[in-house]
Amino acid sequence: MHVSMADEAYCIGLPQASESYLRGDKIIDVAKKCGAQAIHPGYGFLSENAEFAEECLKNSLIFLGPSPSAIRNMGVKSTSKDIMSRAGVPVVPGYHGQNQDVEFLKDKASEIGFPLMIKAVRGGGGKGMRIARKSDEFLAALESAKTESLRAFGDDVVLLEKFIESPRHVEVQVFGDAHGNTVHLFERDCSVQRRHQKVIEQAPGPHIDHELRMRLGETGVRAAQAVGYVGAGTVEFIYDPSDRSFYFMEMNTRLQVEHPVTEMITGVDLVEWQLRVGSGEALPLKQAELKLNGASIEARVYAESLTSEGNFMPAAGKLYSLGLPSGDATSLNLRIESGVAAGDDVSVHYDPMIAKVVVWGPDQESAFVAMSSALAGFNIVGVENNVSFLRRLVEIQDLVDGKVNTDFIPEHKQSLLPRPPCLSSLAKAALGYVLHHESESVRTLRLNENPNNPFIAVPNFRVNSNFTETLKTKCGGTSHVINVTKGENGWYTMDVDSKASFSFMGSAKQAENGFTDITATSPEGSEKSRLFFMGQKIYVFEKNSEYVVEVEPKTKSPDTLYDGASGGTVCPMPGVIDKVFVKAGDDVAAGDRLAVMISMKMEHVITAATAGKVESVLVAPGQNVIKGAPVIKLQENS
Repeated sequence: MHVSMADEAYCIGLPQASESYLRGDKIIDVAKKCGAQAIHPGYGFLSENAEFAEECLKNSLIFLGPSPSAIRNMGVKSTSKDIMSRAGVPVVPGYHGQNQDVEFLKDKASEIGFPLMIKAVRGGGGKGMRIARKSDEFLAALESAKTESLRAFGDDVVLLEKFIESPRHVEVQVFGDAHGNTVHLFERDCSVQRRHQKVIEQAPGPHIDHELRMRLGETGVRAAQAVGYVGAGTVEFIYDPSDRSFYFMEMNTRLQVEHPVTEMITGVDLVEWQLRVGSGEALPLKQAELKLNGASIEARVYAESLTSEGNFMPAAGKLYSLGLPSGDATSLNLRIESGVAAGDDVSVHYDPMIAKVVVWGPDQESAFVAMSSALAGFNIVGVENNVSFLRRLVEIQDLVDGKVNTDFIPEHKQSLLPRPPCLSSLAKAALGYVLHHESESVRTLRLNENPNNPFIAVPNFRVNSNFTETLKTKCGGTSHVINVTKGENGWYTMDVDSKASFSFMGSAKQAENGFTDITATSPEGSEKSRLFFMGQKIYVFEKNSEYVVEVEPKTKSPDTLYDGASGGTVCPMPGVIDKVFVKAGDDVAAGDRLAVMISMKMEHVITAATAGKVESVLVAPGQNVIKGAPVIKLQENS
C-alpha cells in the first residue's frame, strides 16, 4: 500500500529484513539518489539504531529522531536505568551490569528473587523477554531470551529485574526540541497485552487522576531531559495501582505504534511536530497550552489465530477482501491505519499487524462503544486474524471499567476463547448460501436473455414440490447437517442437525468488495449479517460474532471431507526452522523440545504432544515451512 501511494518507490533488496530494511547503507543511498533532505525511520527496524542515525548525519541527511547519543544511552536498558537512577527517576530493583556469565546471572537471579523478568538490553516489542517464575525455569528462559535477542537485535546481553505481579503498563509521550523545550502529552495505558506485545492502548489511562498524571508527566520530562532528548519519545513505566508507585521500564526513542490515541485526545499531529522539530523549529505548543480532551482507544488487528487452548499463533497468507467500518470516511472520531489492502499477502518476514483501529469518544465508556461498533464493521476474508478476539475483548466489562493489568488477557481467558456459532446463526448462514446460489443461477440464466424463462423470475422453481437441499458443513471443527426447504411466499425452513428448525424470509444484496448483505426475517424480527463466498467457504460476519462455515462439495465423498495430516508433530504456524533438538531413534516424552522455529521475528518452541520414539526428522535448520508441515514422524508408546 505504501509503495502504491508514494510518488517514487525504490527496491532496496530481498524481503528478509537483513537484506533490505536493516541495510542502512541502501536506504541512505536511495535518499541521496532521490534528493531527500531527511529520513523518517518509522517505528521499527532502524528507528532506534544509533549507528544509522550517525550515518544519516555524516551524509548531510536529517534523521527525524533524537541524537545518536540519546538513542545509544536509552537503547541499552542497563545504561538507561543507570542514567535514570542518577536523574532521580525511580527504577525497578535488579541487575543491569555487563557480566553475562550464566552462573553469575543465576546467582544474581537468586539474590533478586523470583518471579524474575529477563530482558534483552537492546530489546523492544516483547522480543528477548522471558519470565522465570521459579529457579528451575531460569536457565531455559535465559537461553531463549538470549537467542531471540541475538537474532532480533544482534546482541544477546540481558538484564534481570524483579517481576512485579499484576502491574499496569503506563507510558508517557514526551517531545523535545533543540531549543531546550521539553513537554509531555499525557499518558497512555498499554496494559492489555499478549506475549508482552500490546493489543489495546488507551489515552488517557483509566483511573489516573490529575495529581498522578502530572507526576507521571513530569517524571517523563525529567527522563527525557537527562539525555538531552530532541524529537518524539515514549517513557514507559511499570505502575503499581496498590500504592500508586511507578518505576522506569524503558524509553522508546521513536514514535510509537500507538501514537494516534495521543493525537486524538490532544489534537496534535505528532508527525508534523517531528518534521518541524527536525527542521530546527521550536515546539509549536508549551506545556500549559496542551489540553486533554475525551478518551481514545486503539486496537491492533493482527494476522494470528487463537487456539481453543488460548494460545496465539502468528498467521500468514493472502488478504482476499477487506470490509471497513461504514459511515463517514472523514469522521474525526475514527481512524483506520493500515499498510495492506485487499489482494496483498501478509508475509512471515515482518510483524503480523494488519491495521490499527482508533476511535475517540467524550469519555472512556463511549469510546468503547465506538470501538465495538468499528470492529463489527472490520471484516477480513482470507488470512486468519484476531478481529473476533478483539470484539470479545472490548465487550468485557472490567476493561470498560478500567480494571486492567498486564495479565488481563490470561485472567479473562475463558471469556476470550473462540465460541462456536449458535444453531440459528448456522441456519442464517445456510439461508445466505441458498440465496447466493439462487442469484448466481439467475445471473447465469440471464445470459441467454430469454424473457420467457420461468427460472429467471422464480429461482429454484419446482412443479408439484418444494425446493430442498441438504448442506453438509463444518464450522470450528464441528460437523453440521442443515436441511433447507423453500416454502411459499419466499419463506425458507432450515433444520439444523435435527435439533432445531428455523423459518426465515430472506433477501440478499450485493455490497462493496465482494460481500453480500443478508437480511433474515422471522416473526420475531429481522437480523442482518454480511457474508463472503469463496469456493466452499462462507465467511460470516454477524452483529456479535464472526466465523467460517465450510460446505462439503456435492462431488466429494463425505468420508474424505476435511481429511488432515495425521501422526507426528506439525508446525503450528508458517515460518523458518531455526534449531532441531532430536534425531531418528531418540526417545521423547510429552513436552520435550523438538525444534525451534522463527515466525514474525519471534521464537516459538515446538514440543512433543505425546511420548514415543522418533522414527524420522522431517525438517532441518533454515527450512521454510508452512502451517501444518510435519516436524517428525513419531512412533507413539503403547
